Amino acid sequence: MMGFLAYGLLWLAGAYILLSLILAYIVQAYPRKPVIDQPDWGRVFDTRIPAVDGGSLEVWRIEPDGPSRGTVVLAHGWSRNRNRMVGRARIFGKLGFTTILHSARDHGNSSPRRFMNAMKFSEDIESVLNWVGSPVILYGHSAGAAGAILATARNAHRIQLLFLEGCYAYTKEALLSLYRWFNRYIGACFGPAIIFWMDLFYRSDINLTSPALIAPEIPMPVMVIHGEKDQRFPVSYAHTLRNSFKPGQAEIYVAPGAGHSGSSQTPGYVPAIKGFLERHHAAVGR
Repeated sequence: MMGFLAYGLLWLAGAYILLSLILAYIVQAYPRKPVIDQPDWGRVFDTRIPAVDGGSLEVWRIEPDGPSRGTVVLAHGWSRNRNRMVGRARIFGKLGFTTILHSARDHGNSSPRRFMNAMKFSEDIESVLNWVGSPVILYGHSAGAAGAILATARNAHRIQLLFLEGCYAYTKEALLSLYRWFNRYIGACFGPAIIFWMDLFYRSDINLTSPALIAPEIPMPVMVIHGEKDQRFPVSYAHTLRNSFKPGQAEIYVAPGAGHSGSSQTPGYVPAIKGFLERHHAAVGR
């Protein structure tokens, strides 16, 4: 009887390990949910630029109809593509900015790349910065925001202002929240194991790349944007992130009633963006 019980426990442990490994692969590879939206303002240039691993990124560069006030690079989040940022870019375009939107590797029609993560998102942002060749305003959403703050820490001289929408403060906390959002039972049972395998695969503590730990290194003004009803990353994460920057450096806009991706559709979003730009007009060359 004891031998049968031990065998059963070993079988369950083996099944758990195997399933958690499969889930660790899946969460880094799937799903892909591209958005269909097209720029409908200014002069649109569709091109491809080199990526760090020999691949390429699809890029839109959209010039305003009049003189440009500066350049805004917008980075989408996990599973999406450059089209996801068209609505936000349109706002900056109407304010007179050149806007640049790219799809990260393994997203949209950019080249494949297995095991994408925030560090890989930041590499793609750096590829865009290298291509632009002049200082920019950087705007990231979700995983793109995590990539944006990582890229900014390594390229502070290239970034004038930083916008972080739908970001998180600590990586492991955010991943556990994300898994619970997807399915609370899967998140509770397998979330810690998935994170364990990620640490092992990347040979590092993934929490070391947490935005809240990087925030003190960031020198420029920052605007944190977050949906009040975000179920993936609770709004408390945004307050923690804002408070991780130097005192008075970061502002926050909490979008009433918005979820993870809906902040830009709330009435207060455009005034918040405009106000932030006006308060820091020297940084954008106005």
